[in-house]
Amino acid sequence: MLTGNILLVTGLGMAILALIAVQTFFAIMHDRVVTAKGPALALEELEGQITDRRGRLIDIENDLAERRKALANIADVQADYDATKRQLDDLNAEWNQQDERRKEVRTLREEMEVATAEKQTLDSEFASARADYDAVQERLAAAERLFAQNDEMKRENAALEAKLGELRSEALKLAEAQERVERLENRAQDLQRELSQMEGRGQAALAELAQLQERLSAERGSVAEAQSNHTVAATKTAAAEERARTAELEVDRLEARRSSLTAQIARLEAEIGEVTGAVGQEDAGVEVEERLKELRALPPVLQQMTKWKLRAAENESEALKRVSVRLRSSGLDYHPRVVHAFHTAMKVNETSQMAVLAGISGTGKSQLPRQYAAAMGIGFLQVPVQPRWDSPQDLMGFYNYIEKRFRPTDMARALFQLDSLNNEKSELPDRMMMILLDEMNLARVEYYFSDFLSRLESRPPASRVADKTLRKDAEIELELPMPKGMDALRVFPGYNLLFAGTMNEDESTQSLSDKVVDRANVMRFSAPKNIHTNAQNEALPEPEALSAARWRGWVRSVSDVESDPLVRESVERMVKVMKDFKRPVGHRLGRAIMAYVANYPGADRDKRAPLADQIEMRLLPKLRGLEVETNEATFSELREFVANNLQDDQLANAIEASVRTARDGAGQFVWNGVTR
Repeated sequence: MLTGNILLVTGLGMAILALIAVQTFFAIMHDRVVTAKGPALALEELEGQITDRRGRLIDIENDLAERRKALANIADVQADYDATKRQLDDLNAEWNQQDERRKEVRTLREEMEVATAEKQTLDSEFASARADYDAVQERLAAAERLFAQNDEMKRENAALEAKLGELRSEALKLAEAQERVERLENRAQDLQRELSQMEGRGQAALAELAQLQERLSAERGSVAEAQSNHTVAATKTAAAEERARTAELEVDRLEARRSSLTAQIARLEAEIGEVTGAVGQEDAGVEVEERLKELRALPPVLQQMTKWKLRAAENESEALKRVSVRLRSSGLDYHPRVVHAFHTAMKVNETSQMAVLAGISGTGKSQLPRQYAAAMGIGFLQVPVQPRWDSPQDLMGFYNYIEKRFRPTDMARALFQLDSLNNEKSELPDRMMMILLDEMNLARVEYYFSDFLSRLESRPPASRVADKTLRKDAEIELELPMPKGMDALRVFPGYNLLFAGTMNEDESTQSLSDKVVDRANVMRFSAPKNIHTNAQNEALPEPEALSAARWRGWVRSVSDVESDPLVRESVERMVKVMKDFKRPVGHRLGRAIMAYVANYPGADRDKRAPLADQIEMRLLPKLRGLEVETNEATFSELREFVANNLQDDQLANAIEASVRTARDGAGQFVWNGVTR
């Protein structure tokens, strides 16, 4: 009996030692798994380095763009005729010697194409390796689940050890409880079988984990190699692209220099001919006419206007009713406030030089001026602005020194034909024309339109435009070389010209400068509450021409409202609010607001609507970028003034919505418009 007890105790001790060995083995394997995570961290570091180098590549490209701009500002060559001829000869010789450079450029392009193909191949290999890596990660997650199961087994082992402790206590009492020993022996056998099963499961899990670790190491090596190859290929491609761009810039520079010198030679030859009297007075006149041949030609929009009948006498309200009918017939749905606001913005072109229709695409910004002009009997010219525009020549045209001819735009030809003061042969002396700069902020407005806007602002009052001295600063002198003794051709943009512009507000556009905002009525078209599906439901009548004299008869003077208490107090309140916003306004804007109120349809009955319009169109666009948090009190004052004094709840709610949007976002105010 004693020998049997000793054997039982010995067996239990051996089982405990086996469990301790299994636990130690699992701890060692866990340490190996922790060690295996090092390459994954190294892979993340490599990906971070790739991201950093890509950022450096972007910085290099930005630096290259700045250098391109610097190269574009090289001053034109100023030299006399003989020096220019020698430079041209040297340039021609240099051009003839560029064959090797061009061959080198072609070689570099071929190398770049090969490198690009290699890069694409490596990208595909990298994507494949990445997919394998993701699969390995999934298997590693499965292995981690196995480790969790192992932890559960450890907890069960701890429970078994507790049970073994109980068995030891029972073994000490074997002499007193022989019957209990038999039951404990059976229990020990059951536990032994369970322990064997757990050991088998643990060994299978460890074997699977080892296989997964081997595959993970192999896949990480493949990924690292693919990333290394991708980095090398990207470096080669970037170097090849840089060399190709440098060579192309050099070729472009030489081409531009050659064209510039050729144009200068032509210009100098023309000037020499004029100085030496090679061309007679009669021939000079013929030559000037030839240069202006394209400018004197009627553009298509004016050719159509010559066919329009003159509209019979009518008052302003009848004309506005016709505008509303045409809009509805065209399937367009605008609130009467919007139509009246645009009409008034066109009438006050003496104090506000243009109207800007801003908002998201598809809200009817272009259709409103187009259909308004057709209904009124005003010619309509749409000028699509291009992103590359950077000078007034893009609007008016330029003189081609090679062809010795002025190349005008349709806008320049329209302005010349409608200027009866400088063009006695004008075929449309008493007609109106609207010019729409479509998507005007695709390019910097101050680059191509700033000078033109200044000319419009410099116009004398409509009653004194016949005075040549007063209108001189407002006239546009065409960049056209004239024979000696002849003045350059000038064009006066008169009050029979109406200017409007549209601007889409997205990431591809530029914001308007303060100069434009100060001189324009900005109508912002917000997103509609409901989508209308109106379609054109009837044939539109042929336009009938509106005379410029009748249009001027509708325009009212600022003096009509200057003494009105509501107008005067409201303008003073607006000036105070803008001063509190630290965006002060001058006398010009105050006078423009009064002119708008005086010319608003029905303003003799209620002046609150046009005053509210001017807050929306002239003041709120100037508040863009203000910190809402530091101007809460002033915004509240503006809302109360609009709601209580001007009784425009829709505008007050729209101001509150824009303030709330700014407060929930970046904190800077952006006027989102009002939906009527």
